[in-house]
Amino acid sequence: MGLLIALGVGVVATARLRHRSPGVTPHDRARALPGDDLVPDATVVMDRVGVLSAPPEEVWPWLLQLGKGRAGWYFPARFEVVVPPRRRGLRHLEPSLLEVNHGDRVPDWGPGTPALEVSSVTAPASLVFHSLRDRRNAWRWPQEGTGADPAVLAMSWALQLDPADGDRTRLHLRVRLRMRRANGPASRLGDLVDAVTTGLLFAGLSERLRSPNARPAPGG
Repeated sequence: MGLLIALGVGVVATARLRHRSPGVTPHDRARALPGDDLVPDATVVMDRVGVLSAPPEEVWPWLLQLGKGRAGWYFPARFEVVVPPRRRGLRHLEPSLLEVNHGDRVPDWGPGTPALEVSSVTAPASLVFHSLRDRRNAWRWPQEGTGADPAVLAMSWALQLDPADGDRTRLHLRVRLRMRRANGPASRLGDLVDAVTTGLLFAGLSERLRSPNARPAPGG
């Protein structure tokens, strides 16, 4: 992953041109998104925007199957060469992964064994995840009633799909975090990692949307 982050800096530098993204605007940062209320006391908020050359209903299923132990993370082909084949993101839509419901939990990357819980699903407009991570217990979801503990990292991740001109999608991703040291090195590193991995995601997703496998198989 460290090598991918280093390589990914190039993607971050060119992603806006490649995907014709206008970038994050003051309006993006100020607008309310589904899931903002999950971490009302967030100390860090990160917004990323990419424009994809497909309408929301075609982008939507690719987001539903995203994740660890599912379709993986969508790296572009030129970066996947350093990823073992079994860990590469899918390049097709898998019907068995397209059913996502409120309350589902899926494993997430990171230290320990964190999980993301589906908070809301509004097709094909928004998908929101919530996560609580107890650093004292391998970053697992804490016991009921301990979510406000300072040792518990709280996170929400909103994926908002807005129609754009030319039958395209403006994909707005927002991460909200409540963490103890919001201005420390860990926060700055987290912002860099998020920028790199999101830039890779936009590039990899754009590639997949141009492929013949961009739509589910008939009957899937």
